[in-house]
Amino acid sequence: AFSFSSQLKLHMITHTGDKPYQCSKCDKAFATRHLHACHMRMHNGDKPYQCSHCEKGYSNNCNLIRHMRTHTGERPYKCSDCDMDFAENGTLRNHMRTHTGERPYQCTQCDKSFMLNKNLLSHLRTHTREKPYQCKHCDKEFSWNAQLTMHLR
Repeated sequence: AFSFSSQLKLHMITHTGDKPYQCSKCDKAFATRHLHACHMRMHNGDKPYQCSHCEKGYSNNCNLIRHMRTHTGERPYKCSDCDMDFAENGTLRNHMRTHTGERPYQCTQCDKSFMLNKNLLSHLRTHTREKPYQCKHCDKEFSWNAQLTMHLR
């Protein structure tokens, strides 16, 4: 049971997926006015959350907390299958795929799948022949940064 009708409304959004607060500067939408306001600080350049160690500013408290771990060395996310720990939950989630074998990012052009989205995006260049890495000395183009690095040696 919920103590307040506002709590019930927030809970119901998890079922409906309703996101009525649209960003006027990008295509993102938000379930609550608060989340929308936090997002808008990023566009406006407002950084009210300051690091006490290095004075770096952040638009939201979550990013400040994540940053603070670079100073404290805190790694609160522990793998239940091995002795590794991580500063961020998302990094732990990606790591867990090494244990489960899950490869959720499927190529639509062939039967390959990947543990990380960035690896799928890199793989897609084998199909599109896109070459986003350009040598500034000779204008030669490469599909992967490692190729450019080798070229520059």
